[in-house]
Amino acid sequence: MAKKAKKAKKAVKKAKSAVKKTAKKTRKVAKKKK
Repeated sequence: MAKKAKKAKKAVKKAKSAVKKTAKKTRKVAKKKK
């Protein structure tokens, strides 16, 4: 159980970082469009 919990936490961290990266990209694109 502990190992599964650790893997789940890592997956959540990866997902959050991925969302942050995409957010930065979309912001740059939005600025270029304006």
